[in-house]
Amino acid sequence: MDDLLNEFLTETGEHLEIVDQELVRFEQDPNNQAILRNVFRLVHTIKGTCGFLGLPRLESLAHAAETVMGHLRDGTPVTPEAVTLILKTIDRIKAILAVLGRAGSEPDGHDEDLIMPLDEMSAQYAGGGMSGAASLAETGL
Repeated sequence: MDDLLNEFLTETGEHLEIVDQELVRFEQDPNNQAILRNVFRLVHTIKGTCGFLGLPRLESLAHAAETVMGHLRDGTPVTPEAVTLILKTIDRIKAILAVLGRAGSEPDGHDEDLIMPLDEMSAQYAGGGMSGAASLAETGL
């Protein structure tokens, strides 16, 4: 494994520890914009680095979560469904990173089970459509 990838794994692990702490606080205070901005910034950094390193699976997950968080950061009301979906996405990112650390490459797989509802939620937030709760109810999540 090259030095750049090792550095990415170390730095991303540190970022995810902060994200975990912030998300626990965010669950208790979902309208705290400072926490949301911090989590958004960390996920944005992870997304950008994944793009640079050619890690498309991680980049896609981070991008989908970042887009939803951007809407929340910009004033869309935070719903428990949005928080749950973001938490699930962070957990998936951690799982992929664990394999990446062991194998030196992203594992095969698709993440449409998370990306699709994140994208749908984001589109509805952007269009002022139904709430995220209604959206997730329709998708069966």
